Amino acid sequence: MSTSINYEDKIPNNVDLSSDRRLQRALEGWQPKFMNWWGEMGPALETHGVYLRTAVSVGRDGWAHFDHVNVPDYRWGIFLAEPKADRRIAFGEHKGQPVWQQVPGEYRADLQRLIVIQGDTEPASVEQQKLLGLTAPSLYDLRNLFQVNVEEGRHLWAMVYLLHAYFGREGREEAEALLVRNSGSPDSPRILGAFNEETADWLAFYMFTYFTDRDGKYQLGTLKESAFDPLSRTCEFMLKEEAHHMFVGTTGVDRVVTRSAQLIREHDTLDIGKHGGIPLDIIQKYINFHYTVSLDLFGSETSTNAANYFTAGLKGRWMEERRKDDHQLTEHGIQLDRPNADGTWTNDELSALLALNLDLRGEYISDCQSGIKRWNKIMADAELDFRFALPHVGFNRHVGMHAGFHITPDGSIVDEATWQKGRKKWLPTSEDLAFVRSLMHPVYERGKIASWVAPPTNGINNKPFDYEYVYFH
Repeated sequence: MSTSINYEDKIPNNVDLSSDRRLQRALEGWQPKFMNWWGEMGPALETHGVYLRTAVSVGRDGWAHFDHVNVPDYRWGIFLAEPKADRRIAFGEHKGQPVWQQVPGEYRADLQRLIVIQGDTEPASVEQQKLLGLTAPSLYDLRNLFQVNVEEGRHLWAMVYLLHAYFGREGREEAEALLVRNSGSPDSPRILGAFNEETADWLAFYMFTYFTDRDGKYQLGTLKESAFDPLSRTCEFMLKEEAHHMFVGTTGVDRVVTRSAQLIREHDTLDIGKHGGIPLDIIQKYINFHYTVSLDLFGSETSTNAANYFTAGLKGRWMEERRKDDHQLTEHGIQLDRPNADGTWTNDELSALLALNLDLRGEYISDCQSGIKRWNKIMADAELDFRFALPHVGFNRHVGMHAGFHITPDGSIVDEATWQKGRKKWLPTSEDLAFVRSLMHPVYERGKIASWVAPPTNGINNKPFDYEYVYFH
């Protein structure tokens, strides 16, 4: 199979789509519905050319081409990473057997559900970010927003291809439903809670691409291990694209923190709101909110579903093949702190097989710490003694064993009155959100940037910051 992508077809692909006329017709029938969805739910800001990267190859090097593209003309397509010769199942009860090229009947429903849930998150974030272009702080940021949006659109295509190619009529119906549900809709919301939250300002966008897209990285990483080879190869290529989305989040928060530090030094006060900057305590509250909403995406600490998916070979652990154990987990344990109604904590031992969500969440949390370290280094370099922190894993949780408890950012279990009193110190208030929104004035001039964020250290694809990333006429 070729590693390059065929752009001659109506739907660009590297899966030899034209050799399966029925599948090609079905996907060509879905395409106008996707374009209608994009027109209705995609970016509200009209542009005449955005400097976007388009995948041209799935190989190790040189996989992207950069040029100005009119966003609705972007060539969304179906790209799977190269197959690995003689790939074997790395975990679970089928460990050592050849991977599957077709869906085994007994796992059909479970695999379909995993693909639908992953697929549902992709268009959701485009919907959440629909209005952000209207308040972009610079052309560079506007370009990054559109890059994230078109790639989330392509990730939707990736999952829709699997549904159409391997799940028959039910798969086709699920592919239709992915365009019917909408983020925040009262009647047909997206499946997962975080994808129904509003992303109303650019600080929220940076936090979303840092914390929530990072959850996406870990979920895709577990599916990349799947014994169902087409899913594995699809996720492997999606991870390449996802890396840029997290880069947008990491450097976005870096730049907000940098600018806030500059304003604090310049005006010798932490109260930088009146000087057009975002105060550090508001940044911390945004961290608290987006991190905890993203933790909920990992599900319950103990999960028989996750255990069954692992045993069946459908979904592995992060970096499964690098783990130094039997990859079956029948005799392994894991420690867990459980909250009690009397305000104390109990340490339990769980079977590792039942605690796979906890294992994945642990990997995610240590990755999130790397951002906190970066932002604290910016504070230290500016000789400011403020430090950011991730709140306790039980804080502000609505899923799993911490839901229903009132846990402070430092991990104390308190009563509801104490929690409600502290809440405005810990989570963004309506006043905080209104203040951040008040700073969101669009800056569409080349080389100019909004007051509340520092320019990036580098442009995109070796272009300078003041390059014309977006054409408006």
